[in-house]
Formats: sequence, C-alpha cells, structure tokens
Amino acid sequence: MTSLTYLALTDNQLTGSIPAELGRLTSLTYLDFGSNQLTGTIPTELDRLTNLTTLSLQQNQLTGSIPTELGQLTSLTYLHLESNQLTGTILTELGQLTSLTYLLLLALPMSSSTALVFLQKGLDASSCTTLHPQPAPKTPP
Repeated sequence: MTSLTYLALTDNQLTGSIPAELGRLTSLTYLDFGSNQLTGTIPTELDRLTNLTTLSLQQNQLTGSIPTELGQLTSLTYLHLESNQLTGTILTELGQLTSLTYLLLLALPMSSSTALVFLQKGLDASSCTTLHPQPAPKTPP
C-alpha cells in the first residue's frame, strides 16, 4: 500500500484516532478524513507525507494543538482543519508552507509574529488574524 496516492474517507462516521501508521504511506498526495467522528490528536508522523498536497481533517473531534511537524509538508496546497476542538495558536511553522493556497483553521488565534511570517512568505493571512474561539454549543435545558 505504500504506492497509494489518494485516500478519501470523508463522511463515513469513522471513530477513534487517526492512525500514526498513515505516515508510512509516503506516496500519498491527498488525505481527507473530513466529516467523521475522529478523536485524539493529529499524529506527528504525518510529517513523513512529503508529497501531500491536500490535508483535510475538518469536522471531527480532534483535540490538542496543530503539530509543528506539519510545517515540513512543503508540497501542501490545501489545509483544512476547522470544526475540531484544536487548541493553541496557529504556528509560525505553517509559514514554511509556501505552496499553500487554501488555509482554513477557524477558531485558532494567530499571534502577530505568525501573521508576519505568513505575510513575508507571500501568504494571505488576513482572514486568520481575527479568529476567535467558537462558542460552545448550547445544551437544551
């Protein structure tokens, strides 16, 4: 399976964590686990996917911070992590993603120094600088 290039398991009601073993699929260019019920953190082993152009993990229940190792995915053009329970700030390391054309993180604040790195790399970070945590869903009485 090391020659697999495209893996899309969107909207399949998957549960559990993202397997760190995905890092072994070094030919992957497209990885989409969006709209599932995945929990846990984003595996740091994804940094081995150096051919990856699309990483879409939105609308899950992922926790923790964005791994700094994602900054090593320099072929990445599309990064979509919104609608999770991620914490922390948008990392300066993401400024190394000079091929990035689509970035959707919502609900993670960006420091002014990170925004500066994005701008210096020619990335439009203007829509990310005013992000605020999303309010918790209201529970019925």
